[in-house]
Amino acid sequence: MTDRHYRTPVTINNEDDSNPSNPSAGPALTDLIQIRLSRRAALKGLMATAALGAISVGVNPRGAAAAPKLGFAEIPHAYDENLHIPQGYTAKTLLRWGDPIIAGAPKFDPMKQNAAAQAGQFGYNCDFVHFCPLPEGSEASDHGLLVVNHEYTDAHMIFPGFADGKAALEATTAEMAAFEQASHGLSVVEIKRDGSGWSAVPDSKFNRRITLATEMELVGPAAGHDRLKTSADATGTKVLGTMNNCAGGWTPWGTILSAEENVHQYFGGDPTATPEAANAKRMGIKGSPSYAWGKYTDRFDISKEPNEPNRFGWIVELDPYDPASTPKKHTALGRFKHEAATTVINGDGRLVVYTGDDEVFEYIYKYVSNGTFDPGAGRGNSALLDDGTLHVAKLDADGNVTWMPLVHGQGELTEANGFNGQADVLIEARRAADLLGATKMDRPEDIETSSQTDKVYVVLTKNNKRKGEQVDSANARAENLWGHIVEMVPPMKDGKADHAAATFTWSAFIQAGNPKDTAQNAIYGGEVTDAGWFANPDNVAFDASGRLWISTDGFPDHGVHDGLWVTETEGEGRAVTRHFLGCPRGAELCGPAFTPDGKTLFVAIQHPGDEDGSNFDKPSTRWPDFQDGMPPRPSVVAITKDDGGDIGA
Repeated sequence: MTDRHYRTPVTINNEDDSNPSNPSAGPALTDLIQIRLSRRAALKGLMATAALGAISVGVNPRGAAAAPKLGFAEIPHAYDENLHIPQGYTAKTLLRWGDPIIAGAPKFDPMKQNAAAQAGQFGYNCDFVHFCPLPEGSEASDHGLLVVNHEYTDAHMIFPGFADGKAALEATTAEMAAFEQASHGLSVVEIKRDGSGWSAVPDSKFNRRITLATEMELVGPAAGHDRLKTSADATGTKVLGTMNNCAGGWTPWGTILSAEENVHQYFGGDPTATPEAANAKRMGIKGSPSYAWGKYTDRFDISKEPNEPNRFGWIVELDPYDPASTPKKHTALGRFKHEAATTVINGDGRLVVYTGDDEVFEYIYKYVSNGTFDPGAGRGNSALLDDGTLHVAKLDADGNVTWMPLVHGQGELTEANGFNGQADVLIEARRAADLLGATKMDRPEDIETSSQTDKVYVVLTKNNKRKGEQVDSANARAENLWGHIVEMVPPMKDGKADHAAATFTWSAFIQAGNPKDTAQNAIYGGEVTDAGWFANPDNVAFDASGRLWISTDGFPDHGVHDGLWVTETEGEGRAVTRHFLGCPRGAELCGPAFTPDGKTLFVAIQHPGDEDGSNFDKPSTRWPDFQDGMPPRPSVVAITKDDGGDIGA
């Protein structure tokens, strides 16, 4: 998710933290961390050395051996118009907003933009990135498909003549709205590496743009329900496009999962006058959208199409190897502001999917399939995403996680509470989780699992709405401005980690912030350098050695560029972070992804130059082109080590 509150003051893509959508009185994660850290501090004497002590309680006996030592020269904190990486590495801009990727698409011209051209060009504000080897099923690391999410658009950075986002919103034309819709979605691009580095294959048969005009299929328990039917789709099974695609994941059968996140901000009209009023309010739909699409397209006016918002907020499955395939929205995984969709094949063969709801005071979810993965079934395994149980997490003060099933008829999920069937539970997954008393989190972002230890890492970006009575003397963070990472451990069953289990254990892995500022009470696994500390973690990824790479979103609030940090999760370097990459000013770092051999790191630089006072005409940076008249362009960058070695080694 993009945190924009330090940029131009307009509500585009902003989770309005001053008005969170969750009214429930469930337990807050901050309360629980305070108790756990307090107990552990008393046992280990960390009260006096909190800034240097390890957070986690004990060491998991399944912990893998420590990764090889990190070998790069850490870069300092900064904030300027450039991209920064360590000496001995090369960063090559691989794909930029507007680059033609479909045969016949025109060359990018910032002064001659139109929706038809953008539909054949690389989209705006790249987020999730994944490398799919070619040929399919291989471990190729020099040839593959890059799949990239395009989360949202910044009109004042795209179009000339607007001082800020508010001015652009008020002046949006039908053509501007069409262009914005064509800029959303995903891109699939064939790429190759040769002696000169990585490059795209512009007219590849695999290349594809997914936009808000792409037909998709609604599948699973809610498909065909009356609340998903519109005047354009009487079946409730077909929907045009996807939007606000943030983080994602991939499946063991070779497809991509893309998370629809802040879908609330696209719908105008008066939600209070519709049958979906309460549901719209819980999703944050207020009738004051960040986009003017509803002026020109009825489906984005909730007064005219009250069910259209129910067709967004799902996990979308895309087959990158088949450009003619129809993407699917899997309703069994629930509807909310999804962040990430990380899959695991459980020890018993069932599929488990972890996903978060990226807003303050929202929840962590886990989906468990009823059927088991069949390696010989190929794409047929997609049906596992339609038949299973969605769970929501409750974390208690003793370090236990209880995964509570969201099943109609169980507990409070009954007709008496407005749930007439499982479809209602999934469409209103947030309200269902409220009634079960799930733990309210500090903006759940990415969730990733370690293939070496089976531990699960939940990234929590921040929550500046925590009140003083919710903290205690062990951790005086009345406002969590810095974020943290929680580590969950599934139990063992028959010698294997049981990700489908009803209970896990949890502990805090890193509590971000500056350890030299005692008021922040930042806690790492050991001493970090002046450049090693970070704030506002967002996306994470594991490399082949089991190291955790952490990107940030919001660090400019603390005077430092967003970027990428790395830490070991086991051994001496556990939870000790080092700074690897710094973004150009105004940008956040998204989508860290590695090739199978670990020798290329792909990162997405989102919204460069998007900060107060910056716009298309006078941007604070012209990265990556640095040409007069050329605006800053969100881009994917390929990073390699000059000696050909593994990234980070």
